[in-house]
Amino acid sequence: MRPELFRLFDVGFPAYFIALLTGFLFATALGVVFVKRIGQNPDVVVDLSLAMLLWGVAGSRLLHVVADGYFWDYVHFCTDPSQVSWKIPQSECLSARVAGVWDATANVCHPKEADCFRWAKFWAGGLTYYGGFIGAGIAAYFQLKRDKFPFFKAADMAGVSVTMGLAFGRIGCLLAGCCFGARCELPWSLTFPGHSDASQAQFKAQLLESANLPSLPVHPTQIYESLGCLILTGLLMFGVGPRKRYDGQVFVGSLIGYALVRFICEIFRRDDRGGALGLSTSQLIGLGLAAFGVAIHAARMRQRKMQQT
Repeated sequence: MRPELFRLFDVGFPAYFIALLTGFLFATALGVVFVKRIGQNPDVVVDLSLAMLLWGVAGSRLLHVVADGYFWDYVHFCTDPSQVSWKIPQSECLSARVAGVWDATANVCHPKEADCFRWAKFWAGGLTYYGGFIGAGIAAYFQLKRDKFPFFKAADMAGVSVTMGLAFGRIGCLLAGCCFGARCELPWSLTFPGHSDASQAQFKAQLLESANLPSLPVHPTQIYESLGCLILTGLLMFGVGPRKRYDGQVFVGSLIGYALVRFICEIFRRDDRGGALGLSTSQLIGLGLAAFGVAIHAARMRQRKMQQT
């Protein structure tokens, strides 16, 4: 685990956001190549990517705040910080990084001051892919309409670019220590250092005597999803793309394929997920988007048949 990838002029650069930025650049470059291949203006991709990035981060953060189980913590950060508590060591609580107030009676750390904008500080961690997907999708719709760019051709481009970007993003999760998996004793299991999200979760579950201890071995779910996204990207580029029967089929494959990858990975994850009906929030949204993909496929195939007759 390496929360900060490097420091420059005494400013730390979070590994998570460096990985996200790298994924964004690769995804944009892939989009430019795709658009050139179909004879469209590549400048549209840059404008589209920036709009999707901004709205994607906003949507990703909002869904995290509302659906990942932290909503009341963000409310209490503003109204009563004493109701927010972290089970971390006293030394870490009083460090410059946390700057909290130690509660010796409950043996927990509280925020020192109220912060009504804590919910908006996405750089402190807490983003969800599907929230970003919805936010970026809304931005893409209006941006493409303004630029008069064929929507489903752009959707096919996004289907490949987004899965490539996700592969890099999950490596950022690995370096940050978030999105960790369930306990396992497999040869490829990972152990995170003390104070990590995995250690704190296992301490709360009474699996560790202290959150200062390294975590018990867990599934490397971040690597699972990164590999799954790389495989999916390859299938979309070299399998579905050259054989597609209508514009939008690559996008449909991306929707359904990623929903499957994410659904499986969620089974092995043990970070706070939110959700209902025994499924996580991401699993529920994934099922809905997969059904949406099936509906698009049926509609586009009907349209294709009508054009052929």
